[in-house]
Amino acid sequence: MSSDRPDTADLLTAVRGFRDVVAASRLPLDLPSTAAAKDNREALLRQLDDYVIPRLSSIDAPLLAVIGGSTGAGKSTLVNSILGREVSKMGVIRPTTTSPVLIHHAEDAHWFTDTRILPGLARVTGATASDDQPNTVRLVSSDRLPPGMALLDAPDIDSVVSANRGLARQLLAAADLWLFVTTAARYADAVPWDLLRQASDRGTAVAIVLDRVPPEVMGEVRPHLVEMLRDQGLGTAPVFPIPETTLDADGLIPDGDIARLRSWLRDLASDAAARDVVVRQTLTGALASLDERSEELVVASRTQQRVVGELQQVVDQTYRKARAGIEHGMSDGRLLRGEVLARWQDYVGTGEFFKKVEAGVSRLRDRISDVFRGSAAPVPEAVDDALQTGVAQLIEANADSAAIDVARTWRGLPAGAEILALHPGLARSSPGFPAEVDRAVRLWQGDVLDLVSSEGGNRRTNARIAAYGINGVGMFLMLVVFTHTAGLSGAEVGIAGGTAVLAQRVLEAIFGDQAVRTMAAKARAALIARSDALVESEAKRYAEAIGTVHVPADQADQLSRALDRVQAAR
Repeated sequence: MSSDRPDTADLLTAVRGFRDVVAASRLPLDLPSTAAAKDNREALLRQLDDYVIPRLSSIDAPLLAVIGGSTGAGKSTLVNSILGREVSKMGVIRPTTTSPVLIHHAEDAHWFTDTRILPGLARVTGATASDDQPNTVRLVSSDRLPPGMALLDAPDIDSVVSANRGLARQLLAAADLWLFVTTAARYADAVPWDLLRQASDRGTAVAIVLDRVPPEVMGEVRPHLVEMLRDQGLGTAPVFPIPETTLDADGLIPDGDIARLRSWLRDLASDAAARDVVVRQTLTGALASLDERSEELVVASRTQQRVVGELQQVVDQTYRKARAGIEHGMSDGRLLRGEVLARWQDYVGTGEFFKKVEAGVSRLRDRISDVFRGSAAPVPEAVDDALQTGVAQLIEANADSAAIDVARTWRGLPAGAEILALHPGLARSSPGFPAEVDRAVRLWQGDVLDLVSSEGGNRRTNARIAAYGINGVGMFLMLVVFTHTAGLSGAEVGIAGGTAVLAQRVLEAIFGDQAVRTMAAKARAALIARSDALVESEAKRYAEAIGTVHVPADQADQLSRALDRVQAAR
C-alpha cells in the first residue's frame, strides 16, 4: 500500500463501499455449512468499523496496542506496572477486567474521545472505577505513556463470561499491535494459539509478554516459546520474559523486571517511523485478509441461494403436477361419474332407459327436449350442482396433496423444516381455499352461460337456445367439456358416453359442429385458467415464506465486485 495520501483516500473509498456491501449482505438460513460464515461476517464488519476504516481515515493517529491474554495472566498488573500506578483493576476474583481500559497521553485524548475507533462502545473517563459499565471503554490519561501510543487493557480471551470473550476478540481486531500476555504455566494453551495463528495469517504485529516465569526454568521456557512462534510464522515477534517475583507494596512489578518492556514501548511510541512500520504491517495484513473472508461470504451466499432455489423448485414441480392432475381430471371422465350420473338419470330416465340408447337416440333427444321445454321437469339444477361439487373436489384434492407433498419433501431438505416451523400453515392448503374454489367454479359456470349467450348470433339460434333454456344449453356444454370415456368402464361408458353424445348433438343442432368444438375449447380453457389461478395462489404462499429467507441473486457478485475495487486501490 502506498504512503501517498491520494492513494489512501481512494483505498478508503473502496473499503467503505466494500463495508456497505458486506453490511447489506444476508445469510438468513441457519445452515450448518454457513454457520462459520455468519460469524465471519460479523467479525469482518467489526474489524472494518473498529480498525481498517478508522486507521485509513487517520493514518497518523497514535498506535493502539491492545493487551490481551488468558485469565489470570496478569494483564492488569502489567498495565499498572508499566504506568507506575493503578489504572486497571486488579484482584483474585475472575474476571477482573470486564470492560476495557484505554490509556493514552493527554495530548492524544482527541483521538479517542470520539467514535473514530470502537464506535459501538460508549466513553467514560477517570481513574479506576468500582464497577465496570457494560458496552463502555474507560479512558485514562497518563503522562507515563509518551504521545503516539495508547494501551488498551482487554478482557480475558478465555473468560467464563461469553460477552467478555467476544469483546476481547473485537478489541484485538481493532489493534495495531497485539501485546499478548501469557505465563510459563499456560503459554502452550490452545485458546491463545488459535488467536496467535489468526494474527499470523492476517499479518498483525505481535509482541509477547511471558509473565511469571520461575527463574530456574527461564532458560527452558523462553526458547521453547520462541520456537513455537517461529513455527506459526511469528518468528519476528519480540518476547519479553518477566520473572516470577514478589510485587511491591502497591501491587506492581518491580521496575527492574519490567524495565525492558517499558523501554521498548517508549521507544516505539517516540519513533514515528517505527510506529508507521507497525501500523502499515497490520493494516496491510488486515486488507489482505479481506480476500479470504470475502470469498467465504461469497461461497456462503451461493450456498444459501442454492438451498433456496431447491426449495422453490420443489414447490414449482409439485404444484405443476397438481395443475396437470386437475387438467387430467377434467377430461378423463371422472366428473361424469357418481353424483352427476345419478342426478342426470333423475331427469332424463333410468338406467334401463339408457340401455335403449342404441335403439334410438332420437327418443332420448325427445325426452331431453321435453325436460327443457317444461313438459317433464324444471331445469336440472341438481346436475349443475353435482358438476360444481365434482370440479371443486377435484381442485381441492390436488391442492391438498400438493401441500402435503411439499411439506414432506421440505422436511428432508436443508432449511425446509426451519421454514415450516416458522410457517406451519404451509403443511396444508389455506383455510379459506375451499371457499375460493367454490367461488371460482361458480364464476366459471357463469362464464359458460355468458359464452352460450354470446353465441346466439341470429334469430333462429336464439330460438333454439330458448327452446332448451340457456341454463340447460350451458349444462350441455359443461358435459361436453368433461367428456372423455377413457376413464370409464362397463355400464358407465354407455351412460356417460350416451349423455355426452346426446349433449353434443343437441348443441350441434343449435350452433353447428365447428361452433360447438370452439365453445367447448373456450369453456375448458376458462376453467383451466381459473383453476391455475387458484393453484398459483396456493403455491405463492411458499414463495412468500421463502422470501423471508431469500438471498439476493446478485449478492455474491456484489461482494466480489466490491472486493475487486479494494484490491485495485491497494
